[in-house]
Amino acid sequence: MAIALKLSDELIDLAKPYAIAEHRSVSKQIEYWARLGKAAEDNPELPIRFIKSTLLAIAEADATQFIEYLSV
Repeated sequence: MAIALKLSDELIDLAKPYAIAEHRSVSKQIEYWARLGKAAEDNPELPIRFIKSTLLAIAEADATQFIEYLSV
């Protein structure tokens, strides 16, 4: 369910260059920051790089772009 939110011009301006660099819309960039921030708050003991990698792995799995890990 999508809802309209009022966001500050400052936040939107901060998100624009990141959105361009990551090929996202500004709203999707802010949504990504929100997911990342929630995950960081839920897991304060984990490094942010690990959380980002985990979110990427979940997105890849959802897009069925994962390679099965085989132990030797």
